[in-house]
Amino acid sequence: MFRLMRTKKKLREFICIALFSMTAVQLVIAAEVQVEPEPKQGAVLTVASQTVESQIASLQQELMSLSTDLLILEEDLLYPASSRVAIYLSMDLGELFKLDAVTLKLNGKDVAHYLYTVRQINALYRGGVQKLFVGNAKQGANELTAVFTGQGPHAREYKRGISLEFEQFFEPVFVELKITDSTDLQQPKFSAKVY
Repeated sequence: MFRLMRTKKKLREFICIALFSMTAVQLVIAAEVQVEPEPKQGAVLTVASQTVESQIASLQQELMSLSTDLLILEEDLLYPASSRVAIYLSMDLGELFKLDAVTLKLNGKDVAHYLYTVRQINALYRGGVQKLFVGNAKQGANELTAVFTGQGPHAREYKRGISLEFEQFFEPVFVELKITDSTDLQQPKFSAKVY
């Protein structure tokens, strides 16, 4: 784990240094282009500076690609597919329940806690999905517990929890926690589904 962290730090330092040096080269080129060239060499200098600028642009694209690949590699190393679990939250309507906070426990251990702003809740009401947790779970049986805190019907404090047991094999597990309004019961309904 420490080797991975050191390698990741070195790669980030390399990317920062490369971006800094490319910026410095661009500044030097810009300073050279502003100097009044002799009439005969003006066309050559312009063509040369355009070539260098295009090379710098292609290097920047390659660095961006490497940075993306590094993030994907980091996620694959930290959360291998054989033990990855991802938990998402979605809401529907929200007339009977106004969400304030969510706490997640995986196998009895706190893994995530979120307090929501009005903007975040409005985004969830409009169909947004929030990634609550991405991490590792042990092979075999696991238990997920989610505790939702907010205001229920008639503006009363409301705290509800749900538990879900799932099996972790050699495939990633995706869990959706969903809050919906049950108009028949005039209560919010909390559900969890494994994909």
